[in-house]
Amino acid sequence: MRAGVYYNNRDVRVEELPRPAAGPGEILVKVAASGICGSDVLEWYRIRKAPLVLGHEITGTVEETGEGVGRWGVGDRVFVSHHVPCNTCRVCLTGHPTACPTLHSTNFDPGGFAEYVRVPPLQTEIGVFPLPDDVPFAEGTFIEPLACVVRAQRLAAAAPGGSVLVIGSGISGVLHIALASALGAGRVLAVDINPARLEAARDFGAAAVLSAGEDLPDRVRAANDGRLADLVIVSTGAAAAVQQSMHCVESGGTVLFFGAPDQEGEVTVPFREIWRNEITLKTSYAAAPEDFLPAIELIRRRIPVGKMISHRLPLEEIAEGFRLVAAAEESLKVIIEFP
Repeated sequence: MRAGVYYNNRDVRVEELPRPAAGPGEILVKVAASGICGSDVLEWYRIRKAPLVLGHEITGTVEETGEGVGRWGVGDRVFVSHHVPCNTCRVCLTGHPTACPTLHSTNFDPGGFAEYVRVPPLQTEIGVFPLPDDVPFAEGTFIEPLACVVRAQRLAAAAPGGSVLVIGSGISGVLHIALASALGAGRVLAVDINPARLEAARDFGAAAVLSAGEDLPDRVRAANDGRLADLVIVSTGAAAAVQQSMHCVESGGTVLFFGAPDQEGEVTVPFREIWRNEITLKTSYAAAPEDFLPAIELIRRRIPVGKMISHRLPLEEIAEGFRLVAAAEESLKVIIEFP
């Protein structure tokens, strides 16, 4: 079978790999579409494991079922989660399944930028979901990133009618904007350094868009009736954005750190300001199985993810897809489609 093999952001090759087979308790999925995630081009993290097949936002059809698999049949349209928790360890039982060691060690074989993936037993049991007939394969690739956004905003517990500031208007930021708008935020503001992304943010629900800059807190007040934001969502890992976010939140508000951090991953917390104003700092990583069904329904009913797709490319052009996502200029969402 063919697969896109990652060596670095500028070197992604289409190579022939052995096609996997479904073992006991497993399914083999023929991939129909696979989204390129911003984390796929997090080069400092990815390159240490290269060469490898990336891709974790996939949809497809069941090609083969292993012994003991009764729930799925050949031809079923499915979404597959690459990471799943054990649901039995201490962190799972205390409400943090995305911090579960099992979740961090599970994956499918080899990766979503391949014509076929083998889904291990635990993922087959709790990480595979039927893809409704009215959700096209390409749009179904948004289930994983939207589920991450669903979980993050649930953890942030934003009050309906409150103001939301999203810093970083790439695809994750745009999904945050769309979801906050759908859930009844009073006013959504978006920040980015890219004018095209700010335009996309406006298209999907931002009432005001702001270019990143040193005077951001003042401009947030100017766009938000003199107040800072009740909820600040940091959908970028840029240290400057993370640092600035803690000065853009209203007293009693929350800063949600969502984006993958820069390699250094360190910022200075203005502790006196955070303490005096009772600011909550929250983090959210990935999605748990419980987040996927709400994401599917949001895609079906309320969030037009198909309009967020900027590029659809065949596997042969995967190198161009990685270039577009790494450049973060011309693209919003790049999907690799398989015939």
